[in-house]
Formats: sequence, structure tokens, C-alpha cells
Amino acid sequence: MAESDTSQQLPITMTAMGFDEPGGPEVFRAETVELPRPGAGQLLIRAAFAGVNRPDVIQRQGFYPPPPGASPIPGLEVAGTVVAVGEGVSPDMIGNQVCALVSGGGYAQYCLAHAGHCLPVPDGLSLREAAALPETLFTVWHNVFERGFVCEGETLLVHGGTSGIGTMAIMLGKAFGLTVLTTCGSPEKCQAALDIGADRAIDYKTDDFVAVVKEFTGGKGVNVVLDMVSGSYVARNIDCLAPDGRHVTIAVLGGAKAEINMAKVMTKRLCLTGSTLRPRSDEFKALLAEEILQVAWPLVLDGTIRPVMDESFPLADVAAAHARMEAGDHIGKIVLEMPA
Repeated sequence: MAESDTSQQLPITMTAMGFDEPGGPEVFRAETVELPRPGAGQLLIRAAFAGVNRPDVIQRQGFYPPPPGASPIPGLEVAGTVVAVGEGVSPDMIGNQVCALVSGGGYAQYCLAHAGHCLPVPDGLSLREAAALPETLFTVWHNVFERGFVCEGETLLVHGGTSGIGTMAIMLGKAFGLTVLTTCGSPEKCQAALDIGADRAIDYKTDDFVAVVKEFTGGKGVNVVLDMVSGSYVARNIDCLAPDGRHVTIAVLGGAKAEINMAKVMTKRLCLTGSTLRPRSDEFKALLAEEILQVAWPLVLDGTIRPVMDESFPLADVAAAHARMEAGDHIGKIVLEMPA
């Protein structure tokens, strides 16, 4: 650990939120754990806020274990102040405010991060907002722009438009010249999606999104679908896609299996792809962070991109934060505030 006045003042232990057995939100409990020490290429962040994401819920339920070597403490993104660095990281980083994509450990007062997975927090962006950016920004950038090869002037369909991922996809899509359609679960959420910038919001509980997409696009279909539902949605998404369209799966909330007509895939020349970010290599995430820093982060710097914020909860109330996410009433990002 780098020697500095800051690091010498660090505590020996910290508070984190963990659980003994998978279950509902009530399984969370506070625990006192040893302060982690940064290894080569790592830094230690005194977290101010941590984002709450759907993978955290799935981990708590017992269906998404952390990858080998990752902290068993949930939490995939944090924002705060660098207080110590490991070998190979400049001591000049100490004292800087950063937000970071992490493979676990976010629900704690301090969190390890790889230096290459951090982004600088600019003036005018609060740490609360900064903590709500990495997981959605990394996920949307990789899946829509890298795997989906979306280009200016194309049309994107985003399912779950008022989720953290959905709101980020709408904002990034509009910033890069896309026409964005989205599905939401109520008139209020549809209006919220329109306010964020979507060109068309579809209430999937009252309208057939396939029919609306075809009507809106004059029968052409969309170029890319960002899908977090899967299951029965996949066949319907394929019906929404234009020739040479791309279907990108990032979650399977509606079921992991789908039955599709492969003849449609062939005749439309479709590409079906998807990814999970958490288990990817440190090198991959560092390259992704560098691309985001160069191409997308300027939109954060100038204020074009700001996360849509839902509620903030104290770390001790993480169960309430998870209950709100599972209820599905939130619009945008839920974050946890760390104790001082």
C-alpha cells in the first residue's frame, strides 16, 4: 500500500453489507470486515455512494455468484475518493475523486478497484450521480455500440426504458444520433421515458410493441434491439428487426430459453449476440474504460449525460433499496449512501 498521510490514517476494519444465505432483501446484515489492501494495479476508494443494480439482486437471490477472485460483497459500482494505491499506480491518484466499475465489494465503506476501470469525477457531477454511471455506461456502450454496431441515423429499441440501463441507453442513443423507441410498464413510465428523450414510448401492458414498432418505422423495423427480457420476447424482437438487424441480449429476466424461427434470422440476415460484463477480464474492462473515456465521457464532462436518479438509501437500509428495485416502481438509478 502506498505510503501517504491519507493511507496512514486508514482504519483497520470497515462496515459492509453481506448475507449468510441467499434469500429476500431481509437476508442482508451489517458486518465488520478487514479493510482491503490494494494489490498491483489497484487502488482503494473511500466510497461515498454505491450503485444498486439488478445483478446485485440476482446475486442476493443465489443465482449470480461473484467471479473467481472477486469480493463476495455485492456492489458493482462506486464513487468516492482514492485513499491508497498499490504497486504500479501513481501516488498522485490519492485524493482524486473517481467512479469505478468493480466486480464486487461496492456495498462497503471502502472498495478496491483496478485503476484502469476508474473514471474521473468532473466538476459539476456529484458523487451520488457518479456512482450511478459506471455499470450502466459500460454495459450500454459495449452492447449497443460495440456489439450492436449501431450507427448514427439508425433506430434502436430498448426494453425497460426507465431502468438504469434503459435510461442510459436512451440518453446515449439520442446523443449519438439514433432514433430510440422503448417499452415501459405504465403511462407514467412512458412519459418519463419521453422526458428523458425517447422518440416513442410503448406501454407493453396495453399495446403490442411489435405492431407499434412496425407502424412507427413504416414497416421497416429497427436496426438494433437491446433486450433484458429474453424468453418469449426474443421471437417478437426478431419480428421488430429490419434486415441486417442486431439483437443484443444483456439479461434474461423473462426466462433464459427462447423459441425462434431461424428462417427469419436467415432471410433478414440478423445477428443475435449478447454479453455479461462482470466476468470479463481486467484487460478487456480497461480497454472498454479507455474507449468510454475518449468517446463517451466528454458527454458527461459537458453535462449532456447525467444519470436519471431515483432514491438514495443509507447503506444500512440496503434491504429497502433492493425491495424498491424488485417492486419495479423506480425510474432511473437507486444508490446507497455510505456512513462517514
